[in-house]
Amino acid sequence: MKHKTLKLLLATASITGASHTQAQTGVTIYGTADAAIVYASNQRGNSNIYMNSGNLNASKLGFTGSEDLGGGNKAIFTLEQGFSINTGAQSNATKAFNRQAFVGLSDAGYGTFTLGRQYTPYWRYVGGLGPTGVLTGATGAHPGDLDGLDTTIRINNSLVYASPVISGFQASALYGFGENAGAISSGNSSSAALRYDYNALSVALGYVKLTNNNLKGFAPWDPNVTSGSYAQSPVNAGYASARAVQMIAAAARYSLSDKLMLGLNFSNVQMTPGTASLFTHQATFNTAGLISTYKPTPAVTLAAGYSYTRESAANGISDPARYQQFSLEQTYDFSKRTALYFLQAYQKARGQTLSANGVTPVNAVAVVGDSQNGSPSSNGKQFVGAVGIRHQF
Repeated sequence: MKHKTLKLLLATASITGASHTQAQTGVTIYGTADAAIVYASNQRGNSNIYMNSGNLNASKLGFTGSEDLGGGNKAIFTLEQGFSINTGAQSNATKAFNRQAFVGLSDAGYGTFTLGRQYTPYWRYVGGLGPTGVLTGATGAHPGDLDGLDTTIRINNSLVYASPVISGFQASALYGFGENAGAISSGNSSSAALRYDYNALSVALGYVKLTNNNLKGFAPWDPNVTSGSYAQSPVNAGYASARAVQMIAAAARYSLSDKLMLGLNFSNVQMTPGTASLFTHQATFNTAGLISTYKPTPAVTLAAGYSYTRESAANGISDPARYQQFSLEQTYDFSKRTALYFLQAYQKARGQTLSANGVTPVNAVAVVGDSQNGSPSSNGKQFVGAVGIRHQF
């Protein structure tokens, strides 16, 4: 009798567990391992040859999953961490999942609502059609990624809604809480974007605004007290005391055939001072870019891009900074997951911008893509070349 009772209990537990398992639609572990040998012609006055992680695609490890709730509804989540394949270290030692960490609900008819640390609709829609999607951010992002079209902007404490695709249109909006009691607009973020796809044409328009924590008075932009942060380099370092940073961008791509794609993009970045800022007048950067890809064979992809960036004349600068960048990429796919790649980029900078002290005009220096933000050239010229391998799993 005891043995029969035990068997009955085990059978019941097994059935219960099976029922729970069937309710789960699955959890996927995914990631990228990417490393390259890189040559930079000028890093603060000296050439350099070094190994770098995450050149074609960022090295990362992620977990994503969903549960079918019935009626076209799902519970979803994503946890994603960046790491350096050179050392195995986390990309950000203070965050276990620095790239993405969100949970939400998805409905086939009404769209998706998510909460957590997330990318902006601006990047998801416009960045997806911009230069970094085909040229990689390391050498293809606009100088220093000043317009956030690469994956450098992530918003903490954010709510995101994305609509379903309706007749080729999709829209999305984000709000990131500043979470400062009594002044919730201090340190907050907002973003919205619209995308349209029709046959061989894709077009997107997006907006993002990041607000500094005014309660702290003047301080360099601190991601620990604001919901969002942006990439900083000598291109925009003189305006780190900005009260707000606003970015507006548009991008379009058209596939002339299965082999050839042409694209163009434009961005406007405004860095607005506040009462505690060191600079006094709004700084504006306008960038126009062209991109193209060509596939001579199914395994080979060739990509090229050009961008021109100009800073406005303000804050005592009469000869504003200008940046021209040429980027090339060649990729050979051994398989759907593994690729050998070659990258080349050259940038020329002229004119002046503000130094990091936010007051003194200095000569603009070259900063190729966003891989050289911490190692800019000592003058107006910089060349970067790389050969690497990327494996996705």
